[in-house]
Amino acid sequence: MRKIVCYLSLSLLSPLLFASQPQPAPFQVNPALFKHSQPETLGLAFAKGTETFTVYKAQNNGDKYTNGAVLIGFKGKLYAQWQSSSQDEDAEDTWLAYSYSKNGETWSKPMVLADKWDDGIRTSGGWWTDGETLVAYINVWPKNLTPKGGHTEYRSSTDGVHWSKAKPVLDNNGKAVKGVFEQDPHKLDNGLIVNAMHRQPGVIVTPIYTEDPLGIAGWTTGKMENLPYKSADISRELEPSLFVQNNGTLTMIFRDQASSFKILASVSEDKGKTWSTPTLSNMPDSRSKKSAGNLPDGTAYIINNPTTDKTRIPLVITLSKDGKYFDKAFLLRAGGKDLQPLRYEGKYKRAGYSYPKATLWKDYLYVSYASNKEDVEITRVPVKNLSH
Repeated sequence: MRKIVCYLSLSLLSPLLFASQPQPAPFQVNPALFKHSQPETLGLAFAKGTETFTVYKAQNNGDKYTNGAVLIGFKGKLYAQWQSSSQDEDAEDTWLAYSYSKNGETWSKPMVLADKWDDGIRTSGGWWTDGETLVAYINVWPKNLTPKGGHTEYRSSTDGVHWSKAKPVLDNNGKAVKGVFEQDPHKLDNGLIVNAMHRQPGVIVTPIYTEDPLGIAGWTTGKMENLPYKSADISRELEPSLFVQNNGTLTMIFRDQASSFKILASVSEDKGKTWSTPTLSNMPDSRSKKSAGNLPDGTAYIINNPTTDKTRIPLVITLSKDGKYFDKAFLLRAGGKDLQPLRYEGKYKRAGYSYPKATLWKDYLYVSYASNKEDVEITRVPVKNLSH
């Protein structure tokens, strides 16, 4: 009888013990893929046809700080936007710049999407288009808002030159969204647009989705339980991007503000309405913004700095045929001679490749980023040389 009682007790306890264990990560990376003993390259090579071009170069008589570069193709041109300031990150003189290119190689002089603002700052919120209208998202950070947070506005254009006045992006109740957009909306096969915002109060990551083709209204919050974190004003998960696994599962990846130096990940089986609680993957990460998506053949990619500390060198694209096991990687930018020296001092500036974002345009995957947080650069790779 005593043995039976003990057995029954363990049976009753086992579900509780099982529930307390962390859920497995939705994807894994081959642990032998990155050779951290070779910090400039991680033992990786460039894909054939990789090229790098400069959109904006910091200069003595101009702005010396840039970040948050984002790309989109629209009516035969490639557009880039980024935040810019004279010296420091998120300084009072921050403004939102944009430029365009007809070939991805030579770029127009920077133009103004949002000027500096006396009551706070405006930063890069990314792009969207339905093919006929270009939408520029603008993240607005009022300086008198406590805790720190913001909201999202947009300007639209049919020619990339003449722009509407800034208006608030609306939620599914017709009210202004109370959060700043991540620069990374993705369109699903069913037409739904999935993204994430850092909602108020504070900066709390929340998945969002809309059926509006222009992405300026109808945004609905998805359900996701954030991980516990030491601050109530900022979530542990930040700055997400997403890709789709070959079975249709949406996979959202996050920067881990708790400094695990690994990517956090969550999945949705219902097109973005509900999401699993984020879990740690074994994918190394420098605790920075990253970019993810799918190539035309379905290959999933993650672009980040797969280091084991805050070092943002090198910049790498890692690939998976099914979105579940990542086992192939290429350099986009390396350290050493491939990285120009940091030329100007400034608040939060550091050597390396910061905040990459990618887009597909004219048979290439284009990746934008800020080198040393002062030069806006892009690297492009022929898609045919990346397919898994």
